[in-house]
Formats: sequence, structure tokens, C-alpha cells
Amino acid sequence: MSMFGAIAPSISNWVAAVTKSVNGLVGYEGVEVINPEGSNEDAAEEANKGRWNQEDRDGYWKMMHKYIGSDVTSMVTLPVIIFEPMTMLQKMAELMEYSHLLDMADQTEDPYMRMVYASSWAISVYYAFQRTWKPFNPILGETYEMANYNGLNFISEQVSHHPPMSAGHAENEHFTYDCTSKLKTKFLGNSIDVYPVGRTRVTLKRDGVVLDLVPPLTKVHNLIFGRTWVDSPGEMIMTNLTTGDKVVLYFQPCGWFGSGRYEVDGYVYNASEEPKILMTGKWNESMSYQQCDGEGEPLPGTELKEVWKLADVPKDDKYQYTHFAHKINSFDTAPKKLLPSDSRLRPDRYALEMGDMSKSGNEKSSLEERQRAEKRTREEKGHSFTPKWFDITEEVTPTPWGDLEVYQFNGKYLEHREAADKSEDNTDPKSIPFNPWQFQDMST
Repeated sequence: MSMFGAIAPSISNWVAAVTKSVNGLVGYEGVEVINPEGSNEDAAEEANKGRWNQEDRDGYWKMMHKYIGSDVTSMVTLPVIIFEPMTMLQKMAELMEYSHLLDMADQTEDPYMRMVYASSWAISVYYAFQRTWKPFNPILGETYEMANYNGLNFISEQVSHHPPMSAGHAENEHFTYDCTSKLKTKFLGNSIDVYPVGRTRVTLKRDGVVLDLVPPLTKVHNLIFGRTWVDSPGEMIMTNLTTGDKVVLYFQPCGWFGSGRYEVDGYVYNASEEPKILMTGKWNESMSYQQCDGEGEPLPGTELKEVWKLADVPKDDKYQYTHFAHKINSFDTAPKKLLPSDSRLRPDRYALEMGDMSKSGNEKSSLEERQRAEKRTREEKGHSFTPKWFDITEEVTPTPWGDLEVYQFNGKYLEHREAADKSEDNTDPKSIPFNPWQFQDMST
């Protein structure tokens, strides 16, 4: 039986789990609770578990249930109890932890191994994406920068507030990475679907090939009732736009008692859509590959070889952070002359990191009000916001979840970083006041 012959039973289990899970808990119409480690019989017990106490849970449900079926990306103000001390811009940077895989993709002469390395890089971030805490939404004009990480520079910027959009760029001697991301959600009561409306392009410098990535959606279960958990069922497709080769990887949905959870299976295809290499693994552990025949079966005399493995992670970490996530958040890794718009400097984020939830909530409200005030000022003066490090293009690209306006890196950050690295200014980054409005170009 081929690899995909085993997928159908997992899908059936998942559908059954969803269909038979708790619907309409007493007094809570529209609630659906799914225990990824059990079956429908223990869903009612699972509903009473989670991070909320009953009073807060009931209050939050009363506030949120009216939004069922809506995109809640920027509609509601959320309590900091569900947040992690990191922003979405920093979370974009987590994709760079295993960037050495893109270096290997650039260096190999095998066109199909190039796709193995590059797609494994795309999968490597999903361990970080399974965290059940919500990152802070960036303030318009906010940035995050990571300088000289294994020869890599990364910059991201919040380029739009309505709709929320971020742009990111990374570069080293082997590749450039460019991403425009527009988050779209659908609130389903006790769960939410997160649609990655975005365009991710990687250019490998040696041969100039361009890779395009379309990830699967993400489902966050048990937001209010039960223990929150994350799944990303569906297809990830990476296409070599230069040659026509592609990778199609299927993220299996979670079935009863966790069957199929984390599992990823698929193939590297040539431009004629013939399978050349099979790939299999778990997105929270490792990925492996093996040469295959035209039917997708392993070639005789070949063996499964590991291409990526999750690095060691901290035990019992409060926010399920990796060691790399801690580095991203740390002022110890902040570059010289840190931009005052950097996410590390957000007072609400830092207060939460220090464990002061009350102060974090107050600072978050203050920042959001300041953002609204800045918007009113712009509108009164007839000005528009212009990002500092990215320019909007005339290109609108289709995605499975809607059209996307594309922003491109304008190169100004490289000039800034070169000058900053030469500067003798060694100001303690912690002392820099957070100010995402400093660089805003209020052009008419």
C-alpha cells in the first residue's frame, strides 16, 4: 500500500471525533469541545479543563459567542491571560531557526534534494506554531529585527492595521526570503480557523531559482472550554517557479486518541508531475526522505534518510518556547542602535514577560488607544501611513483564501544596519522608549 493509502482512516477518525464531540453544553449553545488525546466520551470532562477559571470563562463566552462565523482578527480586544510575551512580527522570525536548510538547498546540485531541504525548512517552524498562546498584534509601524544570526539579517514591519498586514525580509549569502502576510480568521465558537493569506518567496542565490510556498490553514481548538490545542490539517505546496518542480505535503488531521496527529507525508514531483522523492515524518519531531519510483514506492536499495530534526527544547517552559524563541525575545540578541519600533521594547510585552499581567493589560490598552489617536491625527491632516522598510507594489496575488496586496523590501534597512554597526553608540537597548511612530512618513 502506498503512503497515502493510510491517510483515509485518519480522516474518518477526525470527522467522527468532530461530529460526536460535545455540542451545546448545558447553557452554552454552539460550543464544541474536542480532546485530541481521547474520544467523544470524555469531551464533557475535557470542557472543564483549561487555563480559565469558571467566572472568567463564562464572561468571555458571553462576550465572544455573538461573533461566531466572523473574522475576529481585529474586531475584539482580548485579555492578556491568553497572550505570550511575543508579537506576530517576532513569530515571523522563528521561521529562521533552521535557515541552514535553505543554505543546503542553495548549495546542492540535485534539483529534487533542493526541494527536500527547502520544504523541510518550511515544516520546521510548525513546532513553534503549535503554541497555544496568542502573540500580540503589532502596532502600525512596529518592527522586529534580528542581525547577524549565522550570517543572516531579518527585518519585519507592520505595514497595515486594517486589515492587519506584516512584511518580512531575510537575507544571507545563500538566499533571500520575502513574505507579505495578511491574517484572516473565522471564529467558530470554541475554535478558530486561521487562514494564512500571504505570499512567501525564497530566492536561492547560486542559480537564481525562486520558490513559492502555500501553507495549510491552522485550526485552534478549545479556545474557551477545555485545553487549547493547535492543528494544521491540509496541504502544504512549495513550487519552484523557475523549473516547475514542486513538493506537495499532506498534514494529517488529528483523530481519536491522537491518531495521525503531527504526521506529514508527501512527494517531490518534477515538472511533469512525476514523483521523484517521498517525504515523511512529524512536524514536531523530524522529517525524512527516500527516492521513489513513478508510482511513489521506495526504490529498491534505497533507505529513508533524516533531513531535519527538532533541536532540544526547554523542559516545562511556561510558554512552550524553544531556545531560539527565547533568543528572539532577549535584549542580549538585540543589535546595536535597536530601532525604537522594535517589538522587544513594547511595554505590554515586557510586562507580561516579567509576570506582571495587570501592568501588561494596562500597557496594552494604552498602546491601542495611542494607535487610534495617531490614526485620527493622520485622517484630520489628510495624511496616509507609509511603511519605512517596505514599499507597496501594484501586484495583487491570489491565494486559496483571498487576494493579497504585495509589499516588497526596499533595501533601506541594509543601509541603516550597516551604519548602525559602524556606530560607536552603545546605548542599552532596554532604555530605548518604544516608539513605532518615529519613522512614519505622513505623506499626502
